[in-house]
Amino acid sequence: MRTILMTGPGGSGRTSVAAATALDAAREGIRTLVLSADRADTLGIALGGVTGPVPSEVAENLTAWRPDAAGRFREDLTAFQSRAANVLDLLGAARLDAEEVTPLPGAEELSLLRALRDAALSERYELLVVDLPPLPQALALLALPEELRRYLRRLLPPERQAARALRPMLGRLAGVPMPADWLYETAGRWDLELAAVEAVLADPGTSVRLVAEPGPAGVEAVRDATLGLALRGLRPESLIANRVLPDAPADSWLAGPLAQQRKALDEWEGEHAVRPVRHLGRDPQGADDLAALAVPPVTPAPAPVEWSVTDRLADDGVLVWRLPLPGAVRESLDLIRRGDELVVSAGQFHRIAPLPSALRRCTVAGAALRDGVLDVRFAPDPALWPTTGR
Repeated sequence: MRTILMTGPGGSGRTSVAAATALDAAREGIRTLVLSADRADTLGIALGGVTGPVPSEVAENLTAWRPDAAGRFREDLTAFQSRAANVLDLLGAARLDAEEVTPLPGAEELSLLRALRDAALSERYELLVVDLPPLPQALALLALPEELRRYLRRLLPPERQAARALRPMLGRLAGVPMPADWLYETAGRWDLELAAVEAVLADPGTSVRLVAEPGPAGVEAVRDATLGLALRGLRPESLIANRVLPDAPADSWLAGPLAQQRKALDEWEGEHAVRPVRHLGRDPQGADDLAALAVPPVTPAPAPVEWSVTDRLADDGVLVWRLPLPGAVRESLDLIRRGDELVVSAGQFHRIAPLPSALRRCTVAGAALRDGVLDVRFAPDPALWPTTGR
């Protein structure tokens, strides 16, 4: 299955491009699902119909779905209150009625990730086109599964489940109820669900298309997005330069905007696979307008970004972890080793990455940034590294 994640700066027209990409693939006979997290039905407007919380066929081979974050949040909270009844009663907590529950910040993102997972596991579709939120919310969403799994493992380590038999006795000694089995079972279920989402995002068939309008703001947004994606191990498959203006006489009022667009396009051409999409003079609405955009077709996904370990033990006595970070600046980089993890900060973006197994027995011996690649050197720890010749 092929998955295309579509994002870009707010107001860049990414939803229209996502809709056009999905419709174009469906017309080629590819069973396609287009997903959107937008509260307003921008996707439906672009497609010339209505989309909602139930997947609906909007054209031959094309299904559209806007998951209902509010409804799913109410269901989850109601189920949690039912299972945690004893603890809530002990605390004297008042239950919330479903009618008074409103989604918390982030509920839309979680709902979209669940829908993405469910669609991938259903095997009903050959292509998923996902209309992500605007940058930088989309970058935070892509980081969410990994970060939530890390929080779960820290708060409820799986190895604690081995002590289940002791909990009743400990509860009597402490005089308060100990965490119930359902808490660990719930954490385990969440971990599996998040792992399934991570698997979809990390799948070789998943790629990212950036949508931006050529101009100073678009250039800055794309530069930041490229670095943020690289920190997650992703690279843009292509950069769709949306709303490209037609040529006009030098004395036309379009001369200024055209010059800005051409400058941005020239800058992008050296760094990205740029795919121009022309300006229709209006917001696309309906199948005919989407077809007129002539968006780039679906192609095989590019090779994923690899954070590879290079063995230089024989020559330099170190192992090198190579982290591609295009656009990173040395002054904005920060590295912290914390146990078996490496905290990487690049500008406004952060990631706590687990170390490959070989590097866990090493100490950090330095780092260098060259040509958009961060090389982190690790020297074997004599106390942990196996020796030969004894």
